[in-house]
Amino acid sequence: MNSQTKTDGWRRAAALLWGAAAIAVPALAAAQSSPFLTGAMALESNILAWLTPIAVILVMVLGAMAMANRISWGWCIGAILGIAIAFGAPQIVAWVRGMFGV
Repeated sequence: MNSQTKTDGWRRAAALLWGAAAIAVPALAAAQSSPFLTGAMALESNILAWLTPIAVILVMVLGAMAMANRISWGWCIGAILGIAIAFGAPQIVAWVRGMFGV
């Protein structure tokens, strides 16, 4: 066996190894989650946990003020719609993305 055949064997083995590494690296990168995304999701869940009871109290106060004729019913309904849009934003985005196939 001459040195040319040995060199070709090593080159093929190295090419095979590099090819396997190139195929495996994107899979490893995709398996990791972004630390920013994890932190953002935790922040979102904490904010929603704090704002949910505040929004409930706000709706009760707005309803009482509107019934006492202290504010217009339009402001009350607008605030309630704003709260519904703010809390339903992820579902609304998913719905719109599904409509357009994104």
